[in-house]
Amino acid sequence: MAAASSLELDPPPGFLADRIALFDRLKSKYDAELASKTSQPIKVTLPDGRIMEGESWKSTPYDIACMISKGLADNCVVAKVNGDLWDLDRTFEGDATLELMKFDDKEGEQVFWHSSAHMLGEAMERHYGGCLCYGPPIKDGFFYDMHLSDRTVSQGDYDYLNTLVKKISKEKQPFVRLEMTKEDLLEMFKYNEFKCRIIRERVTTPTTTVYRCGPLIDLCRGPHVRHTGKVKAIEVTKNSSSLWEGKAEAESLQRIYGISFPDSKQLKEYKHFQAEAAKRDHRKIGRDQELFFFHELSPGSCFFFPKGAHIYNTLVDFIRTEYRVRGFQEVISPNIYNCKLFETSGHWGHYQKNIYHFDVEKETYGLKPMNCPGHCLMFGSRARSFRELPLRYADFGVLHRNEISGALSGLTRVRRFQQDDAHIFCTVEQIEEEMKGCFAFLKHVYGIFGFTFDLFLSTRPDEFLGDAAVWDRAEAQLKKSLTEFVGDQWKLNPGDGAFYGPKIDIILKDALRREHQCATIQLDFQLPDRFNLTYQGSGDDAEKRPVIIHRAILGSVERMIAVLTENYGGKWPFWLSPRQITVVPVSVPFNEYALKVAQRCKNEGFCAEADVDSDTMNKKVRNAQLAQFNYILVVGQKELENGTVNVRTRDQEVHGEFSLEDFVKRCKLLQSSRSSTDSFTQE
Repeated sequence: MAAASSLELDPPPGFLADRIALFDRLKSKYDAELASKTSQPIKVTLPDGRIMEGESWKSTPYDIACMISKGLADNCVVAKVNGDLWDLDRTFEGDATLELMKFDDKEGEQVFWHSSAHMLGEAMERHYGGCLCYGPPIKDGFFYDMHLSDRTVSQGDYDYLNTLVKKISKEKQPFVRLEMTKEDLLEMFKYNEFKCRIIRERVTTPTTTVYRCGPLIDLCRGPHVRHTGKVKAIEVTKNSSSLWEGKAEAESLQRIYGISFPDSKQLKEYKHFQAEAAKRDHRKIGRDQELFFFHELSPGSCFFFPKGAHIYNTLVDFIRTEYRVRGFQEVISPNIYNCKLFETSGHWGHYQKNIYHFDVEKETYGLKPMNCPGHCLMFGSRARSFRELPLRYADFGVLHRNEISGALSGLTRVRRFQQDDAHIFCTVEQIEEEMKGCFAFLKHVYGIFGFTFDLFLSTRPDEFLGDAAVWDRAEAQLKKSLTEFVGDQWKLNPGDGAFYGPKIDIILKDALRREHQCATIQLDFQLPDRFNLTYQGSGDDAEKRPVIIHRAILGSVERMIAVLTENYGGKWPFWLSPRQITVVPVSVPFNEYALKVAQRCKNEGFCAEADVDSDTMNKKVRNAQLAQFNYILVVGQKELENGTVNVRTRDQEVHGEFSLEDFVKRCKLLQSSRSSTDSFTQE
């Protein structure tokens, strides 16, 4: 094992040389086979319809890109050949379509970060030894897990790792692809039990691929960038412990995260962005503003202080108000069910590990992780007529999901939460109109928060319930609804639907342009079948099956509070603010009037208080600004005599003197408008 101060192990781990020797032998054999293949003229079709000439088993996407422009070729990260991601230096096998992808493309970004993970993995092997496990790209960079039997990673290691990855970048190590048999793979990775498990349990084909860069050879589907020199800016960002495949009973691993970009300017911008995001971290603001906290005696379940509860309840009341005008009916359903309910719904087979369950009188019961099965029982509790449809049930019931401890993260991933959950039972003919209503609801709510959003259609997963034909029908209906709402401004997310139906995922963007998934709309033909739900059709029609539309706009209220906290940076708009008004007397003789004004504001439904402590007036005003009170009312002799208040804001704007009646009236208008800006003028 390397000493803590060593950049690299000396001598290097023995498995490196053994691994390279086997790779070189098999690569020589593959190169000979490739050279023996007969090359034929091929046509490569570009997205604009242009056709380029090439040769099978010789020409590569990089060659074609160079024929267009050397600058274009060098700026590309990866190719798409016949719709499949493809290494730029991998030869064409026949006629093909070709797309060239840059870092700006989402798929290009993920390939770039995947390649960067391999560079980090190489640095980790050279510095620690150990056994590499998984090293994927993630939403914001990449990580690599490593098993170390007698050492833990610390921040003191970052300089060594950063030095190594920068050295790896300068060496421009090519990424080399090689297809290998399972037998050869098990021989290559015999020193690493974790890789052997992946080969035995995850590799279901006779062969799969590895990629080499420098001394690193890793089990990987690819593709990758052409060489490590493409990654010009790369840094380690943090480390943590993790568990093998997230299993609580499995081995503990060391996880190292990193970020990378094609140039150093992007890395500098990223660091600035991260610094700003850290100031807005909802966990920090929640603590500083005394909104909420977590405790080890109830992990994943949030404690909301009064001011945090005010925000929570205001959001719920907002949605309740919208429900009343949009034809939703609020229901209350049980928290605990016999798990036979989840067997009927299909959740037990697909979701059992996330359901808290326990035995009662020889029967297994569980805390509900979602509301839809209970709502199916409510719909099926009596005969239904077509005249009752659409029936829109809304439920703010408490939900519990048994998330693993390593996945818990502030309010964004919790075990106990509430949703603005609703289920629309409707006829097939009503789907189109109900979808329009869902989209209008979404647009209205997110418009108030100032969010923009992108829409994704998530289609049938590998493990799904029901008939493929029914799924196709549901997906076609959602495609139609999306196109009517936003034209072609939506994207496909293949295979990511719920097990019971396709869904529309809504990815919102906050003030820092960060992405969050909160809302969802799902079309479900399966649960009505599984619960045998019917309604009587019109005239002499026989009983028919309803369709269920699952939808949530806020999603988890907890997660939405996290998003809003960071979006506003703790500067809550007046209608949501738990600190709307504070009254500051200029001196002690005016404390009584300050208390009277504060009480009047409370009586009008505002969050108001008076600061009658012994600090100076200027200190009180400054404290109120730091505490993010929307309005600071200064009162003295003049205000006492005139029944007025002198209004200023947390942003040091002074609006001047208003009668108390006028101030209250203006605040009521501001409250009812749910404006994201506290516009308060004398006009």
